[in-house]
Amino acid sequence: MAVNFAKATQHWVAFVVFGYMATLENDYLRVAIQPKGAEMTSIFHKPSGIEHLWQADPSIWAWHAPNLFPVVGGCLNNQLLIDGKAYPIERHGFARQSVFEITESTKTHAIFSLRSSENTRSHFPYEFDFQIIYELDGSALTVTYRLVNKDERPIYFSVGAHPAFAVPFTPEEAYEDYFLEFEQEEPLETHMLSSAGYFTGETKPVSTAGKQLPLTKHLFDADALVFKNLASRKVAIRSNRHEHTVSVSYPAFPYLGLWAKPGASFVCIEPWLGCADSEGEPKPIQQKEAIQHVDINGVFEAAFTIEVS
Repeated sequence: MAVNFAKATQHWVAFVVFGYMATLENDYLRVAIQPKGAEMTSIFHKPSGIEHLWQADPSIWAWHAPNLFPVVGGCLNNQLLIDGKAYPIERHGFARQSVFEITESTKTHAIFSLRSSENTRSHFPYEFDFQIIYELDGSALTVTYRLVNKDERPIYFSVGAHPAFAVPFTPEEAYEDYFLEFEQEEPLETHMLSSAGYFTGETKPVSTAGKQLPLTKHLFDADALVFKNLASRKVAIRSNRHEHTVSVSYPAFPYLGLWAKPGASFVCIEPWLGCADSEGEPKPIQQKEAIQHVDINGVFEAAFTIEVS
């Protein structure tokens, strides 16, 4: 099968805000981001005419690429224990449901900001400025998570990405034509989740062919594949029928989730700094697995990159 990779003949770039939607654009990509959740809603590859982001069919899964903060996954009893007090927190945190402010923009760059408020403090009692920075450079989009500590104590938190990529890329293909290719050939072992979404302590090997993990509609029947000790820091979505590729590089993220709703035409590649709780007794936030922190007056940053080639 042939895919049109003809280069655009006219050079131009634009940053446009249409109502509540920000668009970054160059010769290669057009990326749309909405203020709710600072969530990408489109990654359109202009040379091939392919939309690479899942278009949030509400009958299947009504998200595109939610940003996860201040927790990743579920917390026991849907609570965070901070300084001896329990705070209600929903799965994956409140950022994905919050409206961000666009505080800076250029033709290929935008910063979205979520500042602490009375509402956030009822779930996460810290003073902060959580920023998501989008930077377009050629056929690559870098997403940076920045947390500015405005409190008088260290902030403990988790953060992660959940972009869903449409698979197959074209109507002529099938989901099973695709595979995930890891940066390195290594044994894969997923950490098992209970029906409630908590780690059970059990692991299971994941079958691969060298560096390749074939995509099937039943790969995620038992929920997400969660890897905690990967050597690979890059995963690519590839087809057996052409060379067009989408890759995610995550040098600063030691945890990786892969997921799709069983039978759906997408796959999520999810770099995480944090993870769901394990079954058992709740722990104070500073003792949670993979928890991050930023010191008083400190700034935390971690970035991942999506590239289309």
